[in-house]
Amino acid sequence: MLTHIHPKLPMRDKAVTQDFYSQKLGFKVYGRADFEGYLMMQKDHVQIHFFQHSMLDPKTNDGMVYIRTDDISGYYRSLQNRGVPIHPQGKLEVKPWGQKEFSLLDPDNNLITFGQGI
Repeated sequence: MLTHIHPKLPMRDKAVTQDFYSQKLGFKVYGRADFEGYLMMQKDHVQIHFFQHSMLDPKTNDGMVYIRTDDISGYYRSLQNRGVPIHPQGKLEVKPWGQKEFSLLDPDNNLITFGQGI
């Protein structure tokens, strides 16, 4: 039986990634160990893991993750209040496939999409 998924995304700089996910998105570092070149962040029941990729070119990064929420409008507002830039083509809107979604890019150009069923 499958119980959880923890996507792994590339990062160039651990401190920058940790700062973005904690200060901008409200995640916290998961665990007590500090692994070189690896970072685990968690918010509520969602974990995202990051691996060091110092040669990553953000312009060619295809890292993506889709996160479901039960309060998309509230989370969107909280990010706007923190000044988090929303992807120019990822504003909060209802999609034809029955999801209310928005997207943003992290410092390494990983596309993070948040969605809620309508």
